[in-house]
Amino acid sequence: MLRSEDEFAGYVIERRLGAGGMGEVYLARHPRLPRHDALKILSDRHADDAEFRMRFLREAEVAVRLQHPNVVAVRDRGEQDGRLWIAMQYVDGGDVAELIGHDTAIPIERALRIVTESANGLDEIHRVGLQHRDVKPANLLLTTEPGQPDRVLVTDFGIARTAEGDGTLSEGAGFTATLAYAAPELINGDPVDHRADVYSLGCTLYQLLTGTVPYPRSSPAAVMYAHLSDDPPRPSVENTRVPVELDAVIATALAKDPAQRYQSCGELAAAARAAWAPKATPKPRRLLLTGVAIAAIVAVAVAISLTVGFSGEEPGSAAPSRVATNSDAWGAAALAAEAVPNLLPVAPGAVGYQDVNSCLHIDQDGNALALDQQVAVGGLVCLGDRNPVESLSVVCREDRTQIPPWTANLTVEGEELWMRDGASGKVRWGTITADDGSPIGRLDVMFDGPDRQFCKLRVSGSTSGSVLWERWWPDAPLGRG
Repeated sequence: MLRSEDEFAGYVIERRLGAGGMGEVYLARHPRLPRHDALKILSDRHADDAEFRMRFLREAEVAVRLQHPNVVAVRDRGEQDGRLWIAMQYVDGGDVAELIGHDTAIPIERALRIVTESANGLDEIHRVGLQHRDVKPANLLLTTEPGQPDRVLVTDFGIARTAEGDGTLSEGAGFTATLAYAAPELINGDPVDHRADVYSLGCTLYQLLTGTVPYPRSSPAAVMYAHLSDDPPRPSVENTRVPVELDAVIATALAKDPAQRYQSCGELAAAARAAWAPKATPKPRRLLLTGVAIAAIVAVAVAISLTVGFSGEEPGSAAPSRVATNSDAWGAAALAAEAVPNLLPVAPGAVGYQDVNSCLHIDQDGNALALDQQVAVGGLVCLGDRNPVESLSVVCREDRTQIPPWTANLTVEGEELWMRDGASGKVRWGTITADDGSPIGRLDVMFDGPDRQFCKLRVSGSTSGSVLWERWWPDAPLGRG
């Protein structure tokens, strides 16, 4: 076991985050970039398994190119002293299992939102040819704030979870998946595909609705028998607040035969939302962004999923090789997206510098809009990775007249002229006070030159602008090319 300040593959270990059958996970400082990663070092018991090592390296190569706002990013992989390792995005927050443990009476709308965001991430994992193989609440990370919607990130998906090519997920000592959420075909030793993840997500949905797993039994053998033979449980019986329409959703998700289930996680989530829709109060499509409340878009899902090219560079690198901005996909906000093409995602549904994601249009009055709304658009607002960026806004004037600086009750901590990547301008950073009295950092960027003087950039997050200036600003790619 590694200790604090030990070095491994260039990373500096800070503390142990946890351990499991596949290895140990540590919080580690990146060797070059100002950030922390979760470093997973695989167990020594696979050291002499040539097939496992080959599969790990092959699947890790796919995973490092997987970028999605609902999937924890795999940033690097390698081998040191015969030990395989993966560096992943570190998410400083709890998980859905902790949420269930703290509050078994989770509102149904919140449960469905969690499952929907989880489904988005799982379907993307499946799209690139991987399977998760251990979907459960503990592997769904949750970032949330009081009064704010949730954002879910799927983690610990099955990179070379076993060395066996048939996908049965069995390893000498037993399952690598968690038995309470294991699909019947896994238990039987039958071939397993992505529909096993659909089953496990159905089990997770049941637990979110009721506070208990689908088949609580007194022994592992009894749990296995229930997965194989018992009828799917009805959540409306366990929790009378659950409408009976959701019973049919759970029954389909937990069908014994994979062919009788929903054929994707997104299909399961859509069916659950439709079953609840008659009972739910419609929500407005627009969200007013007032002052520092721009982070309220945290869980607004981007409805467009596009296939785009990625270079495989780390999200935090200063000058990644990128495909051109997909202006058509950005629609009315294309001007803002084109202003900082190496900073923003190449298209909605992609990920930009330091994991910028989940972008929405904003209008001239500061309202957040769905990407398909046909109104005058002033720019874009996107989520950061909260390490340290909470949100990022780009606003441009359509008439290309010079735009005035941002105005705010900012306690200025510093400002300077900047020049990089063939561009120049002015940057100012400081701290503002939220309505609840808490400090929030802010960093504003203005551009010189006729090609971008009609645009401005704002970054918010952490507790002071100095943190943003130290950890986000130095490598922010601001060039046009």
